[in-house]
Amino acid sequence: MTISTNNAAASGNSGMPPVEIGEAVKRFREASGYSIEDLAVTCGLTDVEISRIETGEDVDPGRVKRIAAALQMPASVLDSL
Repeated sequence: MTISTNNAAASGNSGMPPVEIGEAVKRFREASGYSIEDLAVTCGLTDVEISRIETGEDVDPGRVKRIAAALQMPASVLDSL
């Protein structure tokens, strides 16, 4: 898998690489006991969109915020995105 600089720039984050954002989302999802499918239903995204975020392929800030809200991720984590 490759991560283009376009994805990194499009993510809008100031320091965290897309793969690290995805890993953080995955850790919170698993800690919350959600499957990808359960999280997709909860936040209104598709399972494919969530999978792409977790692998760092697409870390669209709007989608990440929807996931973060569904997982009740602390604001301090979002600040680093």
